[in-house]
Parts: sequence; C-alpha cells; structure tokens
Amino acid sequence: MSLLKNTKITVVAAAAAAAQTDLASSFVDMYGFDGVLFVALTGDVSDTSALALKASQNTVNNPSGAAELVGGPTFTAGATNADNKALVLDVYKPRERYVRAVLKRGTANAAVSGILAIQYSGRRMPTEHDASVIASALLNDPNEA
Repeated sequence: MSLLKNTKITVVAAAAAAAQTDLASSFVDMYGFDGVLFVALTGDVSDTSALALKASQNTVNNPSGAAELVGGPTFTAGATNADNKALVLDVYKPRERYVRAVLKRGTANAAVSGILAIQYSGRRMPTEHDASVIASALLNDPNEA
C-alpha cells in the first residue's frame, strides 16, 4: 500500500518566526476522509518554551465559532531538546467537517518550521495532494514483490 496514493498532504501553516503567540493553521475539509494527522515542525526553541499542539473544528471554513478539541501533545522545552523536532496530533472522525491545528507557544520563544496535515482513510483513491505540495513521487523497486 502506498501512503502517497492513499493520503492527502497539505501544508497548512508556513514557517513562523520565534514568538510566544499561537500559530493557527488553515482548515482542512474532512469531506471524504476519516482522519487527519497534523505534524508541527519546530525550529529554534528557547529553554522553558511551553508547546501544545491542539485542534479545533467547525461546521464552516471559518475560525469564528470553532470549537477546540480536548487533548493533544504538550512539551516543555529544555535547553536544546525541542529544536528541529515534531509534535504530532491525530484527529480521527471529527464531528465537524472542517478541522485545523493550533500550535500554542508560551513562556519562551519558539520558531516553527511549518505544520503539515495528512488526511487519511479517504473514500476515493487515489487521492490528490493539495497545491501546496509541489512535487511527489512513488518509487517501486522492481526486485521487490
């Protein structure tokens, strides 16, 4: 099975400079998909920075009135243990059609390299990636069955 052909990948938030403000991604439309895996990539994270990857959902593609989902990974950074790492949150069968990630950054500055959304369990295959993915390829080794 190819993940490339069975998922939809979208860059939902671009890199963000070091700050202590929340970084909200764009919404993904969950129509035709069972779940979405958000991957927040960190950059340079200051000691004691508190990070939390959350998700919110809405019936429309609009942050106004979006409801935050309970849970998500949290991490308090040490001197260098959060630099160039990832926080991952899987939202399976959300109640509403539109879902987004929110990376909460507090206590000390944290740079972000971006946030990806990987939608899975689509009802139609193969899937098409978002326009934010400029190239992809599936390699098949002819020696493998």
